[in-house]
Amino acid sequence: MRSNRSQNTQQEPQDDFLDKVVHINRCAKVVKGGRRFSFAALVVSGDQQGNVGVGYGKAKQVPEAIRKGTEQARKKMQPIPLSGETIPHAVVGQADGGKVLLRPASEGTGVIAGGGVRAVLEAAGIKNILSKSLGSNNQLAIVKATVDGLNQLRTAGMINAIRNPNSSSEHTLSENTEEEESDETTTIDETEPQETTPDPEQESPSDEA
Repeated sequence: MRSNRSQNTQQEPQDDFLDKVVHINRCAKVVKGGRRFSFAALVVSGDQQGNVGVGYGKAKQVPEAIRKGTEQARKKMQPIPLSGETIPHAVVGQADGGKVLLRPASEGTGVIAGGGVRAVLEAAGIKNILSKSLGSNNQLAIVKATVDGLNQLRTAGMINAIRNPNSSSEHTLSENTEEEESDETTTIDETEPQETTPDPEQESPSDEA
């Protein structure tokens, strides 16, 4: 009996994704026979390495709604540029009625956030950040605003590439020309002219005379 109990209590191996259910909404539809309930699950999924996605699954049962939301969140996962364990700069994200302020923080600060904002930041792998919700209290709007703010982030390298696009193109062109020149030299060495020996049958008439 003890062995069976220990086998039942063992958890199944999980993948590297962190899935968090932010909110479950219940909707009732009045029909002739009574009321029919359906559920909608707001799920945030991320790999804690700079990738995060949001899903909103609907079903007649809560587990099915969570499963659909998780699948949708993983399909919509997108990369977020980070600066170590925080964000590169302050940003304000807006979506519908939600408005969220995100500011970078020093090491050891932790995630100063709550609700849907905290779920998104932890799923993305951010460990030091300050946040403030400035708009609606609707969880879906807050989560969308947080993702919108994270999508506005730019690192110093990304900004430099945007301001000086010619530098990167010139660097690639110089590399391509160097490769072409090296290829040409190798082909020239391979196609060197070979010495031809004269045919004894085709001798000049002056030699015979």
